[in-house]
Amino acid sequence: MQWSNARNALLAAGLAVGFAACSPAPAEPVYPPESLSQDPQAPEPVVIPDAVAATRDEMLKYAQRGSLSGLSRLARENPGFVSNLGGEGHREYWDLMRRIGVDPNRKLRTLMELPVGVREVDGVKWYVWPDLAAKNAEDLIPEKLSFRDRKRLQDLVGEDGIAEIRAGKGFPGMRTAITEEGEWVYFVLGQEAEE
Repeated sequence: MQWSNARNALLAAGLAVGFAACSPAPAEPVYPPESLSQDPQAPEPVVIPDAVAATRDEMLKYAQRGSLSGLSRLARENPGFVSNLGGEGHREYWDLMRRIGVDPNRKLRTLMELPVGVREVDGVKWYVWPDLAAKNAEDLIPEKLSFRDRKRLQDLVGEDGIAEIRAGKGFPGMRTAITEEGEWVYFVLGQEAEE
């Protein structure tokens, strides 16, 4: 009896192997080319020039140390630099922001972790953080953005900021820019700090 069960098991295994040998091999999965599998609305990564990288690195050096003096000195070395819309001195304004709980050094470090965009102003390229701040107001309307960028915009400026954009104003959030020659143009903390 045991021999017949063993023989049947061997016969079944042999048939299974035979059928498997006759069956076509499963097809290799077909993946779309890498260029098609990426988000078609994702912008090309921005390569920043050496002069921009040098200024960014110097800004971050002071920001990582928590040095408002260093940031202020760097700001003064860049003619026309803007730190606030009220016209206060950079150091005085940043000191005030720190006293009310908005640390410019921490904000600048956070800002520089965001993607960078490029905007041309009077024939000069400006490298702008975050990349959304480099867009014109009419291009920032949420319905014109990808779902990913719409979510990022919401996270960066909130409903009040989106209302300002819909009213025709530019990016109202925290932002900074450096020209292609390495001049630091502005670092504004955005609507919440400006109010």
